[in-house]
Amino acid sequence: MGEIQCIDMRQRIAVIGGGPGGLTFARVLHRHGHPVAVLERDPAPGARPPGGMLDLHEGLGQLALDKAGLLAEFQALSRPEGQAMRILETDGTVLRDWRPRPDDRANPEIDRGQLRDLLLGPLDVQWGRSVTRVVPGTRDGALVHFADGRQETFDLVVGADGAWSRIRPAVSSVTPHYTGVTSVETSLDDVDARHPDLARLIGDGSAAAYGVNRSVVAQRGSGGHVKVYAKFRAPVDWHTHLDPADDEAVRSSLLTLFDGWGATPVLDLLRHGTAFVHRPFHVLPVSHTWTHVPGVTLLGDAAHLMPPLGAGANLAMLEGAELAESIAAAPGPGELDEAVRAFEEQMWARAGKWAKITTAGLERLVSPDPAEALALFDQVQPS
Repeated sequence: MGEIQCIDMRQRIAVIGGGPGGLTFARVLHRHGHPVAVLERDPAPGARPPGGMLDLHEGLGQLALDKAGLLAEFQALSRPEGQAMRILETDGTVLRDWRPRPDDRANPEIDRGQLRDLLLGPLDVQWGRSVTRVVPGTRDGALVHFADGRQETFDLVVGADGAWSRIRPAVSSVTPHYTGVTSVETSLDDVDARHPDLARLIGDGSAAAYGVNRSVVAQRGSGGHVKVYAKFRAPVDWHTHLDPADDEAVRSSLLTLFDGWGATPVLDLLRHGTAFVHRPFHVLPVSHTWTHVPGVTLLGDAAHLMPPLGAGANLAMLEGAELAESIAAAPGPGELDEAVRAFEEQMWARAGKWAKITTAGLERLVSPDPAEALALFDQVQPS
């Protein structure tokens, strides 16, 4: 990389949220010698399950890791074979079986936990710092209010705190709305030894079966771990009669939604799953922007929540890296605000394009006509 810029150390920067976007932002600033406060509400890195796999795109997430100096380490950890994708009939018949070339590194998969640990590296994250709100426009910058009653002032506060951001109200009154599509997530452990038939059905990467307004998707992770997602159109409160801790009740209710699929091995992915998690899909408007507010900005889902079809984490990471580079190049407070303003314009333009793509994609993947999903796969996958 080129010569490191001199930094005005009076600039106090905070990022709220220790997800991929916030950590990438902090890691690139750290690489440029700029201090940054990472404020995360979770009490520790392993306080919650990290989730499933992420596919990091060459021109998005991988570019961000390159800016952070972490691309080689990512390549050593990632699973290029995880790019494989199978489309199944509801009875388990394989309709499409796409496998990457041995040298294909377009979208390799990585466990979210591994990515988090890679990004954490030398960062000094302040765990258990729950932010309730941010008040911009104070004399010394933006004032951060914490759940424990404390307050702290920063020259710039970056909201990377996800769909239900506590920072977003400082710049925008818009809130996420329900798409009409819900996902229920479950898991299979040690699938190769305990469920070899399902392991063969899934293959090295992901497998999906599509029905009328519903689908089942399985995604292989490292160590024989598989995440399974049942996706369907339903009211957001479809599950309120269920005890979320009662796996058998949730499983039974889910299988009822897929009654027309018969005794398919695809549904064995749900029959053998454990620990069901309800995840309704919410989004922000496709072209969500705001009037620039000095001292506060957003990135990732806090700025442009969209259907979870592989773009969100990638965009958040690249935005974090680009904003950090812009801050590192800004020699003083006046230039800092202009750098943030320019970053927002660039982010909005790119995110708007991806929001349109993912919104249209969700309509086709959870559709009254299952052929729409197959046609979309044929459109995006190389022959």
